[in-house]
Amino acid sequence: MAAQSNDLVSWTRQNNALTPISGTSISTSNIVERPKVVFNKANSEYVMWFHSDTSNYGAAQVGVATAKTPCGPYSYRGSFRPLGAESRDMGLFQDNDAAQTTYLLYASDNNQNFKISKLDANYYNVVSQTSVISASTLESPGIVKRNGVYYLFASHTSGWDPNPNKFFTASSLSGPWSAQADIAPPATRTYFSQNTFDLPISNDFAIYMGDRWRPSLLGSSRYMWFPLSWASGKPQIVQADVWSVNLSAGTYTKATGTSYEAESGTISGSATTLSDGSFSGGKAIGFLGNGGSITINNVQGTGNAQWVALYYANGDSSWRTTTVSVNGGASVVVDQPNTGGGHVILSVPVKLTLRSGANSITFGAGQSNYAADLDKIIVYTAT
Repeated sequence: MAAQSNDLVSWTRQNNALTPISGTSISTSNIVERPKVVFNKANSEYVMWFHSDTSNYGAAQVGVATAKTPCGPYSYRGSFRPLGAESRDMGLFQDNDAAQTTYLLYASDNNQNFKISKLDANYYNVVSQTSVISASTLESPGIVKRNGVYYLFASHTSGWDPNPNKFFTASSLSGPWSAQADIAPPATRTYFSQNTFDLPISNDFAIYMGDRWRPSLLGSSRYMWFPLSWASGKPQIVQADVWSVNLSAGTYTKATGTSYEAESGTISGSATTLSDGSFSGGKAIGFLGNGGSITINNVQGTGNAQWVALYYANGDSSWRTTTVSVNGGASVVVDQPNTGGGHVILSVPVKLTLRSGANSITFGAGQSNYAADLDKIIVYTAT
């Protein structure tokens, strides 16, 4: 599918960008993923590249399609292995030279080597290999060019599970590339996400666009977008539950909110106060669900729908869920991905309608499964 937006917030569904074709590598039984689109100015044409594969990931190819408008529909041109080598997770980078030279970024050779290869003038094929980072096990790449320096962003390979994504730098796409460095605190595993694209907004700010995979329900996987800031001199993800971007100014703003510690609430049933230095205030509420719940009272609302971020720890290997009820009303169920350990805190925002003034929010009631340990909530005024 394709969608269109003028502000990166409100999106309008468009037509299907690429339609399956029976008997080809884009049939309904094949895999088409990680599409990237660049504009070929010389041809006035949009060119889509994507990971093209069989259901068992044995083909390891790229696919190419073209259209006259960004949303398509795109005409399929075919699938192939670039320069005869495997290609799985991939991306595109268009340089800002006069020719707008464009490159394929891809995991190759059974995901052992990462390669950068130059496309032809039409962007239909690969003509030469520009760089290779050997024995790197990198995938899900993106590149941002800043002040003449190329920043390569990528994850390592860990199946559907997240890992600490990295960045590398070079003054030329042919390398040499620097040693890897983190773009987020390693324990967060890039805030449970995997890089898929990095969108430059200004010289000091890009948008990190990541995938939050849910292997048991792939259709429920979600995008995770964060500010990617060079304020410290190196690119770092800015953890932000709710934020906005000013495209004309090239800036971003984190929303402000009010924190409410879970331990300040009223526990019920088997719910228990936990103590650990990793929690905000040193405490959290555990054993929620399966008879245990916590109600946080006097939560101030505006009378409108508001974002409420749940900060939690889930040391399981699988996702948990929690029920959330406002003022005794019907519960909504919120997913809580595993945090990679019981001492790692992540957050997930949910939009709730709070009445003007004081509210009570209950977590974990009416569910037979255990929810994650609740550290705190932050209630944002932004809608």
